[in-house]
Amino acid sequence: VKVRMQLYGECASSALGSSSSSSSSSSNVKPPGMLRTGAMVLGKEGAFGLYKGLSASLLRQATFIGTKFGTYDVLKATMRKYNNGGDNVKEDESLPFYQFVACGIGAGAMGAVVGNPADLAMVRMQADGRLPEHLRRNYTNGLNAMFRVAKDEGVFALWRGSGPTVNRAMIVTASQMAVYDKSKNTILEVAPSLGNGLVTQTMASFAAGVVAALTSNPIDLAKSRLMSMKADEKTGKMPYAGTFDCLIKTVRSEGVGALYKGLVPTTARQVPLNVVRFVSV
Repeated sequence: VKVRMQLYGECASSALGSSSSSSSSSSNVKPPGMLRTGAMVLGKEGAFGLYKGLSASLLRQATFIGTKFGTYDVLKATMRKYNNGGDNVKEDESLPFYQFVACGIGAGAMGAVVGNPADLAMVRMQADGRLPEHLRRNYTNGLNAMFRVAKDEGVFALWRGSGPTVNRAMIVTASQMAVYDKSKNTILEVAPSLGNGLVTQTMASFAAGVVAALTSNPIDLAKSRLMSMKADEKTGKMPYAGTFDCLIKTVRSEGVGALYKGLVPTTARQVPLNVVRFVSV
């Protein structure tokens, strides 16, 4: 649902076989909300349409999320040793907020580079249903998508859209991890009786999810559009040259508010995922 909302009304519709007039008219139509978008997918593609890209999403979780969490812990441990002149320190020793942010930026960048192929496969599989039948890629699963991309477009095509993916990952991870750690430490200072238990972790996770969704949505929208774009059939030209070109064209054709298309499902996804991840880890 998030990806479909982010792609709705994009000025690249001409590259998908639409005329310029239909492209301009579509940008003037109010985009559907999360529930209506979900209902449209359900009506046209059935219940399984809501689960397109699931295999690629699981691959993305294993590669991107696993890498960033592992890297974040390593960077925090390194930062603690640096702060203490190389001496061993307690694992739960707090860091200044800016150091949490720095660790999040580094971890996010590393995770994005590793997880970009699966991320690209996920976006393409989720966006496929909005294309005319003759332009659909019809990937069968995440591995099939990555194999066909490498075969048809070259191995480096698996990292198409890696710029906004890395940018988004740095923003998300920095806000997500830093806000979580800072919120948890603040809660423990204000209400030490709660302890570092389920309630504290849930509250900190909720705050981290909301902040991550708000800060990352514009870059996430650009990522979705760059990963799903197709070259114009006549000119062979791609609709977007890069992240900022995509954002500028989106604002020009759809308004500033378009940068936050998909914010509700993004938040609805980020908050419970954050709670599960942080409480589990």
